[in-house]
Amino acid sequence: MFHSMVGNMPNYYDSQQQYTPRMGGFSFFPPMIKFLLITNIVVFLADALIFSTLVIDGVSIGRYFTQFFALQHIQTGEFYPWQLLTYQFMHGGIGHLFWNMFALWMFGVELENVWGTRRFAQFYLLSGIGAGLTQLATSLLPDAQLAPTVGASGSIFGVLLAFGLTFPDRPIMMFPIFFPIPAKIFVMIYGGIDLLQGIFSPNSGVAHFAHLGGAFFGYMLLKHGDDLRIFSFLDRIMQPFTRSGKSIKRKKIRNVYSLYDQEDTSHECSGKGSGYCISNGDEIPQEEIDRILDKISSSGYKSLNDREKKILYEVSKKI
Repeated sequence: MFHSMVGNMPNYYDSQQQYTPRMGGFSFFPPMIKFLLITNIVVFLADALIFSTLVIDGVSIGRYFTQFFALQHIQTGEFYPWQLLTYQFMHGGIGHLFWNMFALWMFGVELENVWGTRRFAQFYLLSGIGAGLTQLATSLLPDAQLAPTVGASGSIFGVLLAFGLTFPDRPIMMFPIFFPIPAKIFVMIYGGIDLLQGIFSPNSGVAHFAHLGGAFFGYMLLKHGDDLRIFSFLDRIMQPFTRSGKSIKRKKIRNVYSLYDQEDTSHECSGKGSGYCISNGDEIPQEEIDRILDKISSSGYKSLNDREKKILYEVSKKI
């Protein structure tokens, strides 16, 4: 399973080792997981039932679909940059689709609930792009196959790696392992199997190194994504396509404080300006609010000091 067909980490735990959930509660089908499941199934059915049956000048539309949207090696002359994204939504068979979607749901749901939809979406797609770049690099190996690559496995290996690092001691039991083992051991076993298969069965028709590439890029995103401001850069790019940043910030502040309304609420805001303020009337710039919200996202509400909690409360009353 998890196969692709060929042809300083953020701390989400408090001192009691309990992660801070995404605002809004736990969902078994959070938005990005639901979108990915539906989109992958729809694309597969469209390809199998429609594109492969329609013919233009003796060539099925499915052939053109694969040519332009599956990941093609550069040497073929059919590579297009968008394929690094689109190949992640194509699958080579019903079993390939089922196991990938099952693994995505099994390991991705909790990550999206912890990280939030936007961060999970960015991580998932970037892991898949990294897996695709790794697969393109394999064409430099001796006797490399140049068949097109499809499948979400690279992205899912990134998710699997993230799950193992975020919940290292969570017991996992999954085919072909019929007894529970810690998630971190589970990840190492699957990674080791893929590495060995990639070395000793390079022409098996499975993109083993792409899987490892997805896991590697996922690890680098977890380790250095915030330091390199990769996610904040993507947030700025995506902002025109979402609600205004101000409305998002206001909703997030309200949601955060609604979870912790047992905190001190005795302070009143005496400032008369249009900006945010704390009890002594000092104006608080938007950059300070953003920094506090980012701190909550990375380390949880309990990581805030008394002043930051006071600011958050005062801001929540003014929006």
